[in-house]
Amino acid sequence: MAPIRATSPIRLEKMEILYGLHPVEEALRSGSRKFDHVCVARERHDERLERLIDACRDNGVRVRAESREELTRLARNAGHQGVVAIVRSREFLDLEDLLHGSEPRLLLALDGIEDPQNLGALLRTADGAGVDGVIITERRAAPLSAVAVKASAGAAEHVRIARVVNLVRALEQLKERNIWCVGLDERGSSNYDEYDFTSNAAIVLGREGNGLHDLVRRTCDHLLRIPMCGQVASLNVSAAGAVVMFEAARQHRIAQSGVAASPSLRTTRKGLGS
Repeated sequence: MAPIRATSPIRLEKMEILYGLHPVEEALRSGSRKFDHVCVARERHDERLERLIDACRDNGVRVRAESREELTRLARNAGHQGVVAIVRSREFLDLEDLLHGSEPRLLLALDGIEDPQNLGALLRTADGAGVDGVIITERRAAPLSAVAVKASAGAAEHVRIARVVNLVRALEQLKERNIWCVGLDERGSSNYDEYDFTSNAAIVLGREGNGLHDLVRRTCDHLLRIPMCGQVASLNVSAAGAVVMFEAARQHRIAQSGVAASPSLRTTRKGLGS
């Protein structure tokens, strides 16, 4: 395979790396990134890689053949599957961008998720459950890195993501727009499957091990728990998030079908009355 070289030097400080077949395929398919070029391993020759190369060329993206060692150096990870893309940094949405569209809205707000694997898993679940947007924080949280995108199997490229400085302020803005903020906490007063998710809602998930920050917890309109039958008190945040997001998705499907949903719990917003 003859490499197609970039016509000018790459300024990596203004670029990001994506690696792995799924992330690069999905970034191409979604159009969420501007590509500079894609590097593929000289040693790899198979039909799936050829399809990716064809997709790159169809989208006007340059392809370069490099050694696996060079790809590992670029990705800083040996799990690149023979594919590394050099892309423009992702542009995040504003919070206001997530508030437009048909209702009811289902949002996911992440309060300082620190593990990029958990971040990627949550974004993959958000995409699968039909979440309308995800809110992440700028500081004290895992960035949307190549590791997180790889862990999402490329789903991160399809999810609408807003990044905010202050999550508490963002939740207050959601409440002003009649979106219920529902925190997941093992000390919650109600089970997650007793809550009615068929109105506008934002599911708020906290940090690994520590859960929601105190002020975030107090800002939530309602706190839900996942009842546990074993000796461990709680699930990993990405597993817990999956449980609750798909319960919300299930209720939305039932509501759209016109059949009455079983959960009867309705919330009274703190400080706003019923």
